Amino acid sequence: MSKVPKPVHDVFEAGGRGLQHHDLRRANERAIMSVVAFNAGASNAEISRLSGLAPQTVSAILVELEKAYLIKRGELLRGRRGQPATPIYIDPDGAFGVGCEISWRHMQVYVIDLWGRTRGQARKEYAYPDASTIVEDINTMVEGLLGDLSLIHQFRVHDLGIAMPTQLWRYIHLVGAPKKQSALWEKKDLAGELAAATSLEVSVFNDGNAACWAELIAFSKPRPGDFIYLMVSRYIGAGIVGQGQLWEGPTGNSANLGSMLVSQKDTAPVAAQYIASISALEARLVAAGHGPMAGLPDEWEWGSMEPILSEWLEVVSKALAEIIFNTTMVLECKLAVVDGFMPPEVVKRLTQAVTDELAKLPEGPYVTPRVVQGHLGSSAPVLGAAELPLYRRYFSRSLDDLTG
Repeated sequence: MSKVPKPVHDVFEAGGRGLQHHDLRRANERAIMSVVAFNAGASNAEISRLSGLAPQTVSAILVELEKAYLIKRGELLRGRRGQPATPIYIDPDGAFGVGCEISWRHMQVYVIDLWGRTRGQARKEYAYPDASTIVEDINTMVEGLLGDLSLIHQFRVHDLGIAMPTQLWRYIHLVGAPKKQSALWEKKDLAGELAAATSLEVSVFNDGNAACWAELIAFSKPRPGDFIYLMVSRYIGAGIVGQGQLWEGPTGNSANLGSMLVSQKDTAPVAAQYIASISALEARLVAAGHGPMAGLPDEWEWGSMEPILSEWLEVVSKALAEIIFNTTMVLECKLAVVDGFMPPEVVKRLTQAVTDELAKLPEGPYVTPRVVQGHLGSSAPVLGAAELPLYRRYFSRSLDDLTG
């Protein structure tokens, strides 16, 4: 297998893209925030060099960011060449983000700070997501977590991100929900209702895309600008990062790789999520007499599942390898990340199995992607839901985020 070249630049580095025009001051502020966030302790001169902005512009913007409590200055560094320098850091208490994952069997809410640290979390399990109570449940959890923050910190919470499956209403019957739930979810204005209940700006993301973004943030420098992301959960969550951007498509629901058709022995091709998911594993276990599994998948007794676990991992690894191979033919990604709602040691087994299965496939025109284990497990979707609005408010220089 060919060695994947290591990226030269971190995807979040500004790379001289800052602009001097006064109408783009917000873009310059975000360029500086990005430099400071991913180069902690940089001096004014270093921020100027990394952002491509004039030193005077950097100094003026830093004053404004400090007044807004978004950055803080460290102690003056002496004893180095040139003038003494003051290190600049993101102030973790400058802003907070709230993320909520609505999954098929559970819901969880996280509060994070500007450093991405989790400052509070809550979780609720259920048989299915109930459209008639979901807003009240989320609002109660959010109120409880924000109540643990100081009053001044509560005023620094502006956004609530929601990660959930695309067109949940279309598939909710798969988890045994009553038929009326499909109609309730189809008509539901979740973002509008939550905004009214919480007084926060609400953004709704596909759960796979949110998890993919959290994975990008979790990489150490230099972060990769291109990769395929696959999360084995109740079904399959997926995402794609291309040229440093989360590939969401026109509706925010692109990269639905779990719905790709994959081959099966002696039967017609089937969507990968129906055979390579936690739901498929649970069906195998129930058929073998293990009974319905209680609690969340990453809390199950995975050591007691053999030989069913090994049989399932073989199916999953073949399906994910096929997805990665076919996606690579379109996007030419050199890296794939595999994660799941399961213990890290099981994800490690799956990652190696996917690598082995990829090696068995025909040689394509591009480099076979390197497959690595994800960093976050089942917390990826909720973290991504909290991180994306913070990023778009304080760090993104996308025109849509500046004018939206």
